[in-house]
Amino acid sequence: MDLSGTWRATLADDELRRSGIGPEFDDSSWEPVAVPGHWRSTPAFSDSDGPLLFRRPVEISAAAPGDRQWLVFDGLFYQADVWFDGVYLGDPEGYFFPHSFDITSIARLGSEHALAVEVNCAPQRNKTAKRNLTGVFQHWDALDPDWNPGGIWRPVRIETTGPVRIDRLRVLCRDANAGRANLLLHARLDSDAPRSVRIRTTVNGYTQRERVQPLAKGANEVEWTFGVDNPRLWWPWSMGAQELTDVTVEVFIEGGEQASDTAVRRTGLRQVALDRWQLSVNGERLFIKGANHGPTRMQIGEATAAELRRDVELAQDAGLDLLRIHAHITRPELYEAADELGMLLWQDLPLQWGYARSVRKQATAQAREAVDLLGHHPSIAVWCGHNEPFRLDVEPGRPTNMPLLAAKWIAGQQLPTWNKTVLDRWIKRSLERSDGSRPVVAHSGVLPHLPMLDGTDSHLYFGWYHGNERDLPGFAAAVPSMVRFVSEFGAQAVPASAAFMEPERWPNLDWAHLERHHALQKSIFDKRVPPADYDTFEDWQAATQQYQAMLLKHHIETLRRLKYRPTGGFCLFAFADGNPGVTWSILDHDRQRKRGFDAVTDACRPVIVVADRMPEHTKPGASLALNVHVVNDLRHALVDAVVVARLSWPGGERSWRFAGTVRADACALVGTLQFVTPDVTGALTLDLTLEHAAAAATNRYGTLLTAS
Repeated sequence: MDLSGTWRATLADDELRRSGIGPEFDDSSWEPVAVPGHWRSTPAFSDSDGPLLFRRPVEISAAAPGDRQWLVFDGLFYQADVWFDGVYLGDPEGYFFPHSFDITSIARLGSEHALAVEVNCAPQRNKTAKRNLTGVFQHWDALDPDWNPGGIWRPVRIETTGPVRIDRLRVLCRDANAGRANLLLHARLDSDAPRSVRIRTTVNGYTQRERVQPLAKGANEVEWTFGVDNPRLWWPWSMGAQELTDVTVEVFIEGGEQASDTAVRRTGLRQVALDRWQLSVNGERLFIKGANHGPTRMQIGEATAAELRRDVELAQDAGLDLLRIHAHITRPELYEAADELGMLLWQDLPLQWGYARSVRKQATAQAREAVDLLGHHPSIAVWCGHNEPFRLDVEPGRPTNMPLLAAKWIAGQQLPTWNKTVLDRWIKRSLERSDGSRPVVAHSGVLPHLPMLDGTDSHLYFGWYHGNERDLPGFAAAVPSMVRFVSEFGAQAVPASAAFMEPERWPNLDWAHLERHHALQKSIFDKRVPPADYDTFEDWQAATQQYQAMLLKHHIETLRRLKYRPTGGFCLFAFADGNPGVTWSILDHDRQRKRGFDAVTDACRPVIVVADRMPEHTKPGASLALNVHVVNDLRHALVDAVVVARLSWPGGERSWRFAGTVRADACALVGTLQFVTPDVTGALTLDLTLEHAAAAATNRYGTLLTAS
C-alpha cells in the first residue's frame, strides 16, 4: 500500500509531541504537504529548518492469520520519531536507506489508523564537527548553504509478508570470468517465532540453490554463496555489453508452498580490482575518464527518473567512463541507469570535511547500509568513505582567512586527526567487511604523510585555487605519486542559463548574493578572469567559459599522456549543477552545455593526438622541442597510423610526418618537433592530425610571437 500523496504538517513542539500523534487529533488546520518531497518546497515552510510533525490517516485491513504488516520509509531526511495510532515505533536516523517497523499487532485493532512522523534535519552550525551524515546536502561550496533538505523525501508504504520477512538482501559478485561467476548473498531475515525456513535462490528464473535455515525469533543474519557457470559478463560501455542478471531470493516456511517473502536484485556478473590506482574490469585494465557528480537536483526528492538517466547519458556523450557520486548517495534510478548504460561509479559515502566524534557508530552502521542498498549494482566500482576529512569551516559567501585555512589544511594533511586517522579507518573497515568484492578508499584528497608517506587520490586546482593552469605537467614530473589518480581539478564558469545573476545590472551584480547562494567565488575570479576587464556581462561570461575549457582540455591531455605511467585516470570537477549556480560544472542546472563540455568531449575521445604546449608568448628565434604523443584507449592497436604536424605563421609553414603502430590501450611517443621560431611577430599555430581507418583525431596549439 503506497502512502504517497498529500499529508498534513506543522512545526513540531513539545505539546504536539504529546497531543498530535494519536488518531483522535484534528489536523485539518495544518498545512498540506507532498510526500515524498522536501518541506521547503511547501511555501509555508520555505525558510524553515524544522523539525516538522507530519500526519496522515491510514485505512488498512488487518493481515490474514500468520501474516505480518510493515510500515516502511524508503528515505527520511535526516532523523525522525514515528508513531502509529499514538504508539511510539522508533527513531530512525540516516537519509538514504529504508527504515521499517512491524505494525501487525496495532493494525489488528481496527481499520482506521493515524500515522505521525516528526522529521528533523537540524542545521549543522559547527561545520568542523557536524553530526548529520548528509554529505554535500548540508556542507558544500556548490550548493546553497541556507538550503535545508529535510522531509520525507522517498515513498512510504505498508507491506504485507508471511511470518518471515527479508529485511535486507545484499548481493555481491565476488569474482567472475568467462567460465564462472561466484556470488555472495547476505540476508537479514526477521521471523516472528523460532522456526526453520527454506531459502530458494534463482538466477534469471533458474534455481541455483535451496537450503534449510533455522531461525531465531527476531533478526537473523544469513549468508551463502553459489556459482554461475559460463556467465554473460557485464562490461563498462566502452569495453563490451551490459548483461544484467536477476537474482531472486524466496523464503518458505517449512512445509509451505507459498513464499513468506520474496526479494529481487538486478545485478551484473563482473569483477573489479584496483592496483596502484589502475582499475581493471574482468581482468582488463581501463584508464578512467571521469567526473565528480553532485545531486541531480538540490531537491533530490523531486528529481525524476528521466533527469537522473539523462545525466548518465550526457556523461556517456562526453566520453566519460565513470561518475564519482560526490559525497552523497542519490536516488535508485541513477544506479539503475548506470547499470543499463555501462557507466562506472565511484560511490562516496555522505561524509564531507569535519565530523564530531559522536558519529563513529552511526557512520560505520551507515557504511553497511550502503552496501546492503547498493552492493548489487555492477556499475559501482569503488567505495570511498570520506571526502577531504579535514575540519574546514568553509561556507559560501562568508569571509575566509585564507592563510589560516591553508595552515589548517596542511596540518590536517600531515598530522594525525580524529576524522582522518580514526573515523575513516573505522569506516573503511566496515566497508571492507561488508563488501570484499570492490576496492575501498578510506578518504579522498589526502596527501602523502607520515609514517607510510602514502596518500590517496589527489585534488589539484592549478589555475584556480593555486598556481597557474600551466603548472600541472611540471608538477607531475616532479611528484609523480601525486598524479596516480587526480580526482578533482577544474575552474568555475558562468553558465548559459544565467538569468538568476540579473545580467542587466552589469557590472553592478549582487556579488554578495551570488557568492552566498550561487557558489560564485568572486575573489578568485578577480585573479583568473577579472570581471573589471570586460565591458559587458556576455563578454565576461564567454571569457569564464573559455578559461574553464582551456584548463580542462590541457589538464586532461596531460593526464592521458601519463597513462599508466603512473596515472590510472582522473575525475574532473564537476559534471552538472543541481541548482542555479556559478560552479565548476560543465553542464548548468538546465543542462545547457558550457564550452567546457565540448572541450572535455574532445579531450576524452578514445584516440587523441597531443603535443607539449608552447609557451604563451615566444620570441622570434627561440629554440623549441615539442613531444607528440598518440593516446589510444581502444582495445585494438592502430597499425600503420600516420600523424602529420603542421606549424604555420604569418607568411610561412613547416610540416612533419610520422608513421607507425600504436599499441592497444597505450600511449605512444610519436616523435619530437624541433624548430626555431620564425623571425616574425603574430600567431604561431601547431595543427596535429592523426589518420587511420579505425580512428581520426586532430588538435591545435598556439603561441604568440612577440618582439619583447
